[in-house]
Amino acid sequence: MTDAVFQRCINPGCAATAAVADTSFVCPRCGGLMDVAYDRARLPPPKSLRDFEARWADRANPLSFSGVWRFRELLPFAPPERVVTIGEGQTILQKADAVAGYVGLEPGRLFLQYEGMNPSGSFKDNGMTAAFTHARMVGARRAACASTGNTSASLAVFCSAGGQMRAVVFIGSGKIAYGKLAQALDHGALTVQIAGDFDDAMQRVQQVARKLGIYLVNSINPFRLEGQKAIMFRVLEALRWEVPDWVVVPGGNLGNVSAFGKAFIELSELGLVQRVPRLAVINAAGANTFYQLYEKQGLRWNGGRPDPELIGGYYRGLDAGHIRASTIASAIEINRPVNLPKALRALEFCGGVVREVSDQDILDAKAKVGAGGLGCEPASAASVAGVRKLRTEGVIDKDQKVVCVLTGHQLKDPTATVAYHSTDQRTFDEVLGQRGVKRAAFANRAVQIPNDLDEIIKAIEVYS
Repeated sequence: MTDAVFQRCINPGCAATAAVADTSFVCPRCGGLMDVAYDRARLPPPKSLRDFEARWADRANPLSFSGVWRFRELLPFAPPERVVTIGEGQTILQKADAVAGYVGLEPGRLFLQYEGMNPSGSFKDNGMTAAFTHARMVGARRAACASTGNTSASLAVFCSAGGQMRAVVFIGSGKIAYGKLAQALDHGALTVQIAGDFDDAMQRVQQVARKLGIYLVNSINPFRLEGQKAIMFRVLEALRWEVPDWVVVPGGNLGNVSAFGKAFIELSELGLVQRVPRLAVINAAGANTFYQLYEKQGLRWNGGRPDPELIGGYYRGLDAGHIRASTIASAIEINRPVNLPKALRALEFCGGVVREVSDQDILDAKAKVGAGGLGCEPASAASVAGVRKLRTEGVIDKDQKVVCVLTGHQLKDPTATVAYHSTDQRTFDEVLGQRGVKRAAFANRAVQIPNDLDEIIKAIEVYS
C-alpha cells in the first residue's frame, strides 16, 4: 500500500515528494505544506459513493462503525489493522428551518452538520483518528499540539483511550475555555501553558516536536486533514449524495476548509461527483487574517504561487502594531493560520468567499442555533452568522441549499452561554462586554421570583 501512497508538496511548481513515514510535514525542497497523495492507478477505486452506505449494516466492525474509516477507500493511506478509532464521526446533518428563517433562507434549505457529537465533543476527532493512525504506523510514543482547546481535548482523549502515547499540550496564557481545558487535564495530558497566544504556542510546539522527535498533530500534519475530509463525505451521505450549493465553515487555522477542498478535488478526479459546492469561510472580526488577505488585499492561490510578500507584509504589520487575535470564539482565535495556502487552493477550486462577523453576530446566531435544538460553541455559530451576512449581501440566494458546519459542542464554552443569557449585568459585562458585545437580543433569562407557591404558579402561567 505504501508504494501507492506518499507525501507531496502542494506547490505545483515544486511537487517534491516524501515518504509516508516522514513526520516533518514540510516540503524537503521548498519548505511548503505537504499533501497526502495517492497513485490511484495502483489502488482499487470506489465504485460509487452509494456503496459506502452498505457499511451501516456492518456495525460490529470498528472500521465500518467509524464515520471516518467507513470511507477508507477515500483515504487509503493506512492498513486496516493499524487504524486507531474510538467511534468518531457518529454525527448528524439536521435540517434547521427555525434557523433558516433567521438567516434568510427558505424552509428546507439550511442544514447544520453537528460535529459536537464526536467523542471529545468537536470535529477534531475526525482528523485525530487519522493522525493517530499515522502515528502508530511510524511508531510514535509521544504526540503534541498547540491548541485553543479542541485539539488538546481530542489529542488527550485519543492518547488516554489508546494507552500507547503521552499527550503534550501547549496552550497560551488565558486563551482556553475551561470546558476544553478540563478535558485535557482529566484525560492525563501534560499541559504546558506559555506566556503568549495560540500563534506563539504553535511556533514553540513545532520547535519542540522537531527537537525531541515528538509526533505533531496540529493541522500542518496532512494526515490529520485526511480524516477531516470525512465530514464532507458524511454531509453528502446525509443529503443522499446530492451536492449542496454552499458549505460554510468557521475559519481559524483553516484546516477544515483545506480538508473540504481536498475532498472535493479528489471526488471530482475520481468522477464521484459532477459538481462541487461553493465554500465560505467565516472569520471572527477579532481574528480576521484570512478575510483581510483574501477579500481586502486580493491574495489568491494563483496556480500554487500565492504572493509571499503580501502575506509577509500583513504579518509584519500585526507584529508592528502588537495586534493579537481577540474574540469570544476562542476556537478560531488565530492570527497566523498554518493552512493558509491550502485554504486558498480550496477556495479557488470551489469558487469560495471569506467574510468576517462580530462577536455580537456570533453570539446572537449561537442563541438561535440553541433555540433550534442544537447547542454549539461560539466558533461554530460563526458559520450561521456568516450565512446571514451573505444572504444580506445577496451572495447566497434564499432558495439555495446551504450546509453550516457546527464544529463543537455547546458545553465546550459554557461561560459564554451563561453570560449571554444571564440576568446579572456584571457577569455579562465581565465576560462579553469587553469583547464589544452590547446586547443579548435572544437571551433566555431565568425568571427571579420569591419562594412562594402562588408566585411560582403565576410566573409559570405568565411565561410558559
